[in-house]
Amino acid sequence: MVLERLGSSLYEALRKILRAQVVDKELVRELVRDFQRALLQADVNVQLVLELSKNIEKRALEERLPPGISRREHIVKVVYDELTRFVGERQEPLEIKAGRQNILMLVGIQGSGKTTTAAKLARFLQKRGFKVGLICADTFRPGAYDQLRQLAESVNIDFYGEPGERDPIAIARRGLERFKSHDVIIVDTSGRHKEERSLLEEMRSLSEAIAPNEVILVVDGTIGQQAAAQAEAFNKATNIGSIIIAKLDGSARGGGALSSVAATGAKIKFIGTGEKIEDLEPFIPARFISRLLGMGDIEGLVKKVEEAEVKVSERDVKAILSGRFTLSDMYQQFEEMRKLGPLRKILTMLPGLGYQLQDEQFDVAEEKLKRWRAMIQSMTKEERENPRILDASRIRRVARGSGTEERDVRELIKQYELMKRMLKQLKGRRGLMRLLPTKMG
Repeated sequence: MVLERLGSSLYEALRKILRAQVVDKELVRELVRDFQRALLQADVNVQLVLELSKNIEKRALEERLPPGISRREHIVKVVYDELTRFVGERQEPLEIKAGRQNILMLVGIQGSGKTTTAAKLARFLQKRGFKVGLICADTFRPGAYDQLRQLAESVNIDFYGEPGERDPIAIARRGLERFKSHDVIIVDTSGRHKEERSLLEEMRSLSEAIAPNEVILVVDGTIGQQAAAQAEAFNKATNIGSIIIAKLDGSARGGGALSSVAATGAKIKFIGTGEKIEDLEPFIPARFISRLLGMGDIEGLVKKVEEAEVKVSERDVKAILSGRFTLSDMYQQFEEMRKLGPLRKILTMLPGLGYQLQDEQFDVAEEKLKRWRAMIQSMTKEERENPRILDASRIRRVARGSGTEERDVRELIKQYELMKRMLKQLKGRRGLMRLLPTKMG
């Protein structure tokens, strides 16, 4: 993931400052050069990079240190402040008004990821308690209807479309009538092959017909600095628009798209961070930059846990802490962890940790968790509840059943015993519940 590589480069540049015995003018200039290199490789506009570099160098060298703040800490704050200003200082939330039908219309050129983003946005709002309907008004792209219908059905979101109808306005109007009792209706529209004039004309005519509360432009994060032209054209066409930048998970030029759109003053409200339907998050500049610099995003991690609806009953917690922690309990924790998403994404939310681990270490950890789950699945209920009965013959059977080696099963048992001891040591400690990555049910 190139945004991760960008973040890793920026994090390493800051570490030079934090590790240095003396922070002088030359070290600051070296930091600035490292930042320029990282941002240019991410396809950020040269003029923007030069402006950012100039501001960082000037503030780092000339500003008076606040009381109680070291030069190192001040430089980190300057970098954080300037990068945050660079991509937008305030979060622009999506406004959904209660007691009325909220219509959101998505537009974008073909291939921008608009249809997938429509489903992601619907899922995002569904998880927050809104009754959502999806309308396919894309009559231009073959397969758009089937794609959106399948995505909607995968998360039980109401869907409307007419595969034989060629009039998007007619489809949208009938869909709105069908969903008149819904809180939010998302209308997916046709894209075009970079023909922005026809795209914007269709946007205007459909917008006039259905009167959406908000028109949202979906921008492909992989197009780099070209994203600015789309954002500017969109801003000129409507004053109620906002932006979702899709495909930031693996974009070679994701930094360029993000910074270019932000430079236009367009309101970026969401970013797509992966291929799954859950991989859409509000664009909160301060949080985004914190993660990019390796400072972590604990608040975001907490919200992710809550949204995953991870629950542990008080009775289960008491049983675990009293020593009655079984392999079934361990398996359940693995399952709850999987709800949070890939291990890599979770660890990058912890300060510094995500960039300290190499790609192969992430891969090893993911593979090990996968094998452990398979081993526990291959055990009998009795073995999961009482691991002490796992003798050599049982271990051999579990290894064969899970496609692993006997030494892997023994390693799992060793890790289980270690977890059990650690949990027992926590018994009676005040503040324990604050340490558990769960929401009490």
